[in-house]
Amino acid sequence: MGRYVELHSFVQVAQKGSFAAAALSEGVTPAILGRRLDALEKRLGVKLMHRSTRGLRLTELGERFLERARQLLREFDDVEAEIASNSSLVKGHLAVSAPAAFGRRHVAAHAQGFLQRFPNLRLSFNLTDSVVDLVSEGFDMGIRIGEVRDPNYVAIRLFPNRRVVCGTPAYFARHGEPRTLEDLSRHNCLAFTLQGGQQRGWTFLRDGQQVAAKVGGNLSCNDGELLFSWVCQGIGIGWRSTWEIQGELKRGELVTVLDEFALPEYDIQAVFPQQRFLPAKVRFFIDYLKELYNTPGYWERG
Repeated sequence: MGRYVELHSFVQVAQKGSFAAAALSEGVTPAILGRRLDALEKRLGVKLMHRSTRGLRLTELGERFLERARQLLREFDDVEAEIASNSSLVKGHLAVSAPAAFGRRHVAAHAQGFLQRFPNLRLSFNLTDSVVDLVSEGFDMGIRIGEVRDPNYVAIRLFPNRRVVCGTPAYFARHGEPRTLEDLSRHNCLAFTLQGGQQRGWTFLRDGQQVAAKVGGNLSCNDGELLFSWVCQGIGIGWRSTWEIQGELKRGELVTVLDEFALPEYDIQAVFPQQRFLPAKVRFFIDYLKELYNTPGYWERG
């Protein structure tokens, strides 16, 4: 694999035109790429690239070697893709992190079905509403709801989702429906403390701009499922994801308000660390969840 890394680094530097640009793409430092190229040239016994403060230039041998290197990398990718597509060869341990309530209902709940397709795999789940560092804590992938800002991660959308304000018909019959964002201050807004609680407010889209609406209430918690149950009991109103309430909405047990202010982007996403080759076990699990989530009627069934 050392020779592959050297070859790949050489091609990246040649194609990007600089060590800095290639290092940014690879997620390493320019010094590391420099050492890899030095090792490659030393092993081959030839000069592949002239380097100076003004830039870099391939030697004649470097130009010839670049074409062969590209071809070898393409062949390697083709072989790996062919092997990885054979599900019987997918084995090992897949560690997944996911939000607690969502993970119980829509990730870990499908473990047996996935393992029937890939019997040589082992699955483990970490279900928490805290955002974990996948790399330092040893997870192959995670499920996130909302925007993924970390440039070290790749995010793949599994299903579109929004966050809306909802409550029971009985609650709104007693207290009336909020018509403006300012009306929320007069309602019992049940807050999720991991999202800042009542102090931070709830975020909406008004006139194309994100705004935080001030909210207050007599209950808050760090457990999304508990908060959801309070909303269903009619204790107050909640700021919830549409994935969580579709069944209740369809049955008329919950209704939404202020829909015109709902943030459009709060999708369910699979995330994994930036890497050249996506492990087959991760790719197959992402494809499996995407297939399930996009089955007609899935979310209404809960």
